[in-house]
Formats: sequence, structure tokens, C-alpha cells
Amino acid sequence: MIGFGAWEAGGEQWGPNESEDVVIDAMRAAFDSGIDWIDTAEVYGQGTSERLVAKAIAGRRDDLTVATKVAPASEGTGLRPEQIRAACDGSLGRLGIEHIDLYQLHWPDETGIPVEDSWGAMTELQDAGKVRWIGVSNFDRDLIERCRAIRQVDSLQQEFSMLNREDADLIRWCGETGTGVVTYGPLAFGLLTGAISKDTTFMPGDWRGTERDGLFGNLDRSLAIVDRLRPVADRLDCTLAQLALAWNVHQPGVTSAIAGSRNAGHVRTNAEAGDLELDEPTLKELDSALDEA
Repeated sequence: MIGFGAWEAGGEQWGPNESEDVVIDAMRAAFDSGIDWIDTAEVYGQGTSERLVAKAIAGRRDDLTVATKVAPASEGTGLRPEQIRAACDGSLGRLGIEHIDLYQLHWPDETGIPVEDSWGAMTELQDAGKVRWIGVSNFDRDLIERCRAIRQVDSLQQEFSMLNREDADLIRWCGETGTGVVTYGPLAFGLLTGAISKDTTFMPGDWRGTERDGLFGNLDRSLAIVDRLRPVADRLDCTLAQLALAWNVHQPGVTSAIAGSRNAGHVRTNAEAGDLELDEPTLKELDSALDEA
């Protein structure tokens, strides 16, 4: 299952902003292509993404699942109970909806706020009917178990791709314990589309142009893996992006993958990955290619 991620819609960290109409058209292209859920957050463009999502879902609300997140201070509203309640009301207002389908803690607090206090506030929002499901993002197993002691964690949103499989065991465990997993960065922020090379120049403001760690810090390794995937994509008559997305949702524990773009054409192509079936021999072939890195 493929969903639409609205981080890029916020504009910040992705280079010069596209016009609102272009961004909204990309979201609507996703919905028209069969994608029925969208994920955003209060920190994406400091509310810009949520406001654009509101315009995109107008007239379609009943057919869509809308997810958003509250972040720790100072980037977000904060994870104290009263801050979470205020953040939820703020997101509801910007999104123009009466309830949030999935509300998530965006990443762990590092200022000493007990996760039990934050999660307790999330359960109160659920009990009040302001949110339907509650989840976390960028959490480890210990934090999830502390939340589960209070109430089931409905979902984990975690970075996971062919180029970043560090949390594979955590994701598998979540699947075994009834926590759905939404993966972000399944295209490795563009690397797995095949459109990025060693000579690629990113627009001013695009975080990928200054990244010196992680996937972009070890670009030779990342591109070598992409090259090993090309013959498989050619054989299956699909794009590299579709192959990467299909692989992602076939992994144990993964419920769905977020694919965001401000390009309507890319969105339509990504949506088609949800129909791509990978048999066991192909999955083993792909895993072997990844293990060679």
C-alpha cells in the first residue's frame, strides 16, 4: 500500500517552493491514482503543508485517511500533555477537519518529558474523539513498549528503504505485536529513483546538497546498489522507484510506504507500485543484491 507524504509540500529543506497550485495538483493526482491516505506534520513548513493538504482534500474527506504529527519543542509545539492538546487543535484547524485519522508523536523528546505523559495525552485525545488512531515516529523498541504499557501503539512511522535497513528487526517486531508500520524515505530521498548521480547538483536550500552523513555521505555505495537493481527493474518492466516501493511494502511488518513528490507525474508512477507483485525468487534476488554492499 502506497501513501502520499506531504513533507515536500511544506517547501522548507527541499529547495525553492513550487506554487501552491502545483503542490495541490500533485496531491490530487495521488488521490486520482488510487492513493487514499496522506501524511503531513505541524513542522512541515511550519503549518504550510497542513494548509495545502486542507485544500487538496476538500470535497474528498470521507474517502481519505489523514495523518499528521506533533513534534517536540522547539521545532514543534512540544510534547507536554497541554502542548499536545494545543497542537492537535492547531492541526485540526489548519487541516479544516473534525478529527485526525492518525495522530503521531513525530520524534522522541530529549528534554526530560516522560514518554508516559506524552502518550497519556494522546490516549485522551483518542478518547475524546479528536483522533481515531495514535502512533509514534522515530521511536525505538523500549519507548514503544513503554507506550504499549498504557495503550496499544497503533502505528510506527520509521525511515526504511533498500539503502537503510537498520530497523528491519524493529519493524518485524512491530508487525508481530499488532503495531502497523508506515515507512518513510522508501525511495532514499531520490537515490532509488535512479535520477541522482555523482554529478547531480541540488537546488539551493535542498538538504540533500549539504548532507555529509548517511545515504548521501556514502554516495558511491548508494549508487552502486542502485546499479545492481537496474537489471531487475528492466526485467519486470517497471521503474527503479516502483521496484523500491514494491520491495518496501513486501518486507515483514511493513503496512504501507510513504512516497512524496511535488510532481504529479512522479506521483502517478509511484502509485502504480502498489500493484507490483514480487515473487519469492525476486525478493531473494533483491536481498542478495543489497547484502553485497
